[in-house]
Amino acid sequence: MIPNGSRIRQMGWAAVLAACVALFALLSFQVQTVRSEVLLAEREIIALERDVLMLETEFQTRASQRQLAEWNTIELGYKAPRADQYLESNRQLANLGQDVRPDAPEPIRVARAELSAADAGPRDMVSPVTGVPVTLASASTGEDAGAIFADAFGEFLIDASPIRAANAQTPTMPSAEPAVLLGEVRE
Repeated sequence: MIPNGSRIRQMGWAAVLAACVALFALLSFQVQTVRSEVLLAEREIIALERDVLMLETEFQTRASQRQLAEWNTIELGYKAPRADQYLESNRQLANLGQDVRPDAPEPIRVARAELSAADAGPRDMVSPVTGVPVTLASASTGEDAGAIFADAFGEFLIDASPIRAANAQTPTMPSAEPAVLLGEVRE
């Protein structure tokens, strides 16, 4: 038989252990709370450092603009463009070019052909190399161009894929006798 004092002592130790576990859980929650507050503070610090960097860059840019304006007025003599300096059309821009020198090559001209009403209709495609009319594969088959493209694109993807499909083929033997394959024995 177990004396009552030891039972009370066991219950006391169990209560102390439960209290320690509860305090440990509370302490770990408190640590997590403080850790999350520290992370939020670090993020705010990083954001503020970025703002300070942006403001410093803005200040340096404005200071350099002032310096450039002083150099322009005193040393370089640059001035802001006036409204009468802008061109109204491309033709005015072309007229600003230099006169052609006597030894200059002829300018490149674009060829333009006038087509008659008979030639203005749809024409066959012609190979630039051979001059023979070319017929598109999709036009000659009468199939849906989307289906042809999907098939061709699918074949391209299969060929371009790093994973190759297994193409197992059984070799055909010219003789009528059963062949010995992979160590099989003929009967």
